[in-house]
Amino acid sequence: MATYLSPGVYVEEVEAGSRPIEGVGTAVAAFVGFAAQGPVNTPTLVTNWSQYTQVFGEFVEGAYLGQAVYGYFLNGGGACYIVRVGAGGGDGANGAAELPAGPSATVGPYRVVARDGAQPAIGGGDLAVEVTDPGEGAGEDRFNLVVKRGGKVEESFEGLTTKRGKDNVVTVVRERSKLITIEEAAPAAARLRAGEVVLAAPKPVPAPPPPSSVAPEDYVGDASERTGFGGLEAVDEVTMVAVPDLMGAYQRGGLDLESVKTVQSAMIAHCELMGDRMAILDSPPGLSPQQVKEWRTDLAGYDSKFAALYYPWVKVFDPATGANLFVPPSGHLAGVWGRSDNARGVHKAPANEVVRGAVALETQLTRTEQELLNPIGVNCIRSFPGRGIRVWGARTLSSDPAWRYLNVRRLFNYLEESILNGTQWVVFEPNDDALWARIRRTISAFLVMEWRRGALFGLTPDEAFFVKCDRETNPAESIDAGQVVCQIGVAPVKPAEFVVFQLAQISGGTSLVSE
Repeated sequence: MATYLSPGVYVEEVEAGSRPIEGVGTAVAAFVGFAAQGPVNTPTLVTNWSQYTQVFGEFVEGAYLGQAVYGYFLNGGGACYIVRVGAGGGDGANGAAELPAGPSATVGPYRVVARDGAQPAIGGGDLAVEVTDPGEGAGEDRFNLVVKRGGKVEESFEGLTTKRGKDNVVTVVRERSKLITIEEAAPAAARLRAGEVVLAAPKPVPAPPPPSSVAPEDYVGDASERTGFGGLEAVDEVTMVAVPDLMGAYQRGGLDLESVKTVQSAMIAHCELMGDRMAILDSPPGLSPQQVKEWRTDLAGYDSKFAALYYPWVKVFDPATGANLFVPPSGHLAGVWGRSDNARGVHKAPANEVVRGAVALETQLTRTEQELLNPIGVNCIRSFPGRGIRVWGARTLSSDPAWRYLNVRRLFNYLEESILNGTQWVVFEPNDDALWARIRRTISAFLVMEWRRGALFGLTPDEAFFVKCDRETNPAESIDAGQVVCQIGVAPVKPAEFVVFQLAQISGGTSLVSE
């Protein structure tokens, strides 16, 4: 309370009884893999496919990172982080490959380059630049510059010179031309010679192929050195982690299944350590349902509530080769998670959703085959006549029935992170009954909003959750230790995984209503 010594009217700003808790983001993916260019071992934020191609290049034949990111955005994903690994030594200090320049030509000591969008598509004619004499009466150092396309004059600049001033060729072209730019590449001569040159497109630089061999530590990385997906420990926004190129390395013979298990186990350990993200795992390619079951139970044996496994691979169009190919589904599924979160909320199981961009499946699963895989936590992707290719599973790899469903684990990740961020104001506040009441009001208000959105089970808020923060949870010993203990219980909604309709035959005319 301020001290007032002079008569007057004063206005004070006071805090409300509770502070709102804002929900955190639930669908920010992180992809680790091979790219044609871009920074190496540096988590880089990308918000759309165009931005990805500008930073990391186009699709790379033999690698799956580009396909995964494209499928992520195609299926409704938003922002994501890219960690490029396995770059060769010829990429420069920062791991970025040199990009080819636009169509260009040399005119005397000058380099002429077509502006972006100036060069038409195939068949529209190439740009050409011609130097001509200005005619009688012009100075000896003067010349004209004509820009042609397909033999027709598009632009013309007269009375130019190589000397400094307003008629300098570089100055005039930079200010007036919409088709070309020009820069001095060598000491300027007194006058340009007459002649014509065509702006030829540079030879395309092929993307470097993925390395033939890569060690598991290239993917795992180190948190202190910010390499691999270990470097993602410094990025709090990430909620999903996928390594689509891991199975590509296995296909090329660079890794065996034991190494694949090592990397995927490290992914799971990373997500469990962070406690706020899920690992999206791909199954090995070319396996039958029985082989996937054996791989899942005998070799892999994962048991974690912070991981989900999908099978089989999906067939998509590959612009790098102009044909269809099978790719790991993790990138597409990360996009499905994001789309489901945006449309319904994180409490909705990301299943019974169409996989956009998928034209076929590596294995056409039947219901009987899925009965082998669903109980062990393998989420199947199936094709249904007239309904397209859909995600037909929403389980984690946990053997604990409480954490069996993917949406339950992700809902708790969301609630925990939101409450953690929204209650930072509590630190160093007086630890008394007034603080406990404010904590209860703040968290209860947030959980009521989630209940109204359908994230919690129950007809009333009392059935959906409880928040307990009082003298019972905060005895004198806890207060003396500087601790505030608040107990929260929530009843999450679980998916209707098995829908059962019980039909019975009745006799005609029999009334179903008892007297």
